[in-house]
Amino acid sequence: MTPTVVLPLVIGGLYAAGVYLLLDRSLTRVVLGFLLMGNATNLLVLSAAGPAGGPPIIGVTEPEDMSDPLPQALVLTAIVITFGIASFLLAIIHRSWRLVRQEVVGVDEEDRRVARREGVHADELDPDDLAPEDRPAAHADSLHRTARAGDSTAEEALARRYAGIPSDDIDLPPTRGASR
Repeated sequence: MTPTVVLPLVIGGLYAAGVYLLLDRSLTRVVLGFLLMGNATNLLVLSAAGPAGGPPIIGVTEPEDMSDPLPQALVLTAIVITFGIASFLLAIIHRSWRLVRQEVVGVDEEDRRVARREGVHADELDPDDLAPEDRPAAHADSLHRTARAGDSTAEEALARRYAGIPSDDIDLPPTRGASR
């Protein structure tokens, strides 16, 4: 039997398409890319197992003509794991759609702002030396800007600031009210 070039080309094409789809911002395409890469890996494992043989049952097939059951077991396990991860990713996509009505990952301005900073080691960074817009959210001066005079709790300030914006797909208020 002569080796064929078709199977390695199919495996390479599936890997290339999977990586291309994984790098997209659309979460649906990420799931499709993950599934393509899983199928390419399954084909790679099966093709590396060698030619097909007889069933690995003593007495039915001679030992030298038996097929190795390990690659088949690995592929079966990989199919189950791929299905589980794909269903988890689909649940994340569904949750993202319910919350923000889009399944495309947006540009994170915080990441861009951090990337524009000079190369400063984290141990040398003092939040008090940063500009107010570059300070972390939990910095001491960040609370007095959101809280107004007369607010008794931070929850009231956040509830007023995010009024009308549901924090979950079941329309819960954005903060938990203190039950006293």
